[in-house]
Amino acid sequence: MTRRELDAAGITDPALRHAYTRCRALNAAHGRTYFLATRLLPPDRRPAVHALYGFARHVDDLVDLPDRDAPGSGLAADARIRAHIDTAERELTAALARSVRVQSVSAQLAGPGQPVVPAQPIGPGQPVAPAQSAAPAQPAPAQPVVTALADTVRRHRIDPALFAAFLTSMRMDLEVRDYPTRAALQRYTYGSAQVIGLQLLPVLGTVTDTAVAAPFAAALGDAFQLTNFLRDVAEDLDRGRVYLPADELAAHGVDRDRLAWCRTRGRPDAAVRAALTDQIAMTRAVYRTAEPGIALLDPMARPCVATAFRLYAAILDRIEAADHNVFATRATVGRTRKLGVALPALTRAWWSRRPTPRHTAPPRAQH
Repeated sequence: MTRRELDAAGITDPALRHAYTRCRALNAAHGRTYFLATRLLPPDRRPAVHALYGFARHVDDLVDLPDRDAPGSGLAADARIRAHIDTAERELTAALARSVRVQSVSAQLAGPGQPVVPAQPIGPGQPVAPAQSAAPAQPAPAQPVVTALADTVRRHRIDPALFAAFLTSMRMDLEVRDYPTRAALQRYTYGSAQVIGLQLLPVLGTVTDTAVAAPFAAALGDAFQLTNFLRDVAEDLDRGRVYLPADELAAHGVDRDRLAWCRTRGRPDAAVRAALTDQIAMTRAVYRTAEPGIALLDPMARPCVATAFRLYAAILDRIEAADHNVFATRATVGRTRKLGVALPALTRAWWSRRPTPRHTAPPRAQH
């Protein structure tokens, strides 16, 4: 995390600055497309985005621990991973509670008339109230990503129930290996992807009521996740998972065994290619559903989201350019294409943040 970003966001506590810096490092290392897009945000909003991504990355990495797929380690590894997820949830609950308690003390120090807000556990309920500036919150002795996330939730009034939904989907990865229908898959992607878009809305800001923008934000999270599923078919197969609806694959005569056979061969056959063609078309339809929501965001956030939109959608183009071979290589967007998208967006981001010129009335004519 750059000093400029932390200063702009008003993050002064040394432990919090360290926690946010750790989240930024996770984003830079593992989410390069997201990281590039985040650079287009105003500096004061970047730390919160890094905290949200850092927590999601941290928990997702727990689910994908290498020893889970070692021979004979399934149940024991699942138990360890479940324990890690439970620990992350407890740490976040404790950090949120501590954050709100400190805020309550701050309200009392600020003087009479300030509300004292009770601590909220993760789950359905009221969002955590924003921070008061009288006394900075002291971070909980937890994972740095959890510390940064709790601070972000507090600052931006993000509903903690969204994180409960995310953790529910992460636990599903320990139990569910296939999804029979798209409806079943969407129950997973609500927590794994749609809530990420909903978490970001209070940070990015909107020009309309948040409830109006929320369906578009959820759809964009879904589109990104579905793109990941198509890009990572081989990697997911190696972990024993298929994130493509079984009934839609079956319409082309494709099942898990056929996908595994293509993985062994290192290329798709005609049936799998046709199935992937349909999946790409359906994913593009989700992008079309999400796209109008970009105009509902704060103008200063639009270049960031539009860049992520274009770069992620371009992964589908790369899969098609490789003749749908998701079994031998991982579809990525090249540096030249990324720069071609990001540089114009950088100009738009600068333009949206420029000071608004003052307009003065023309002088009155002298008579």
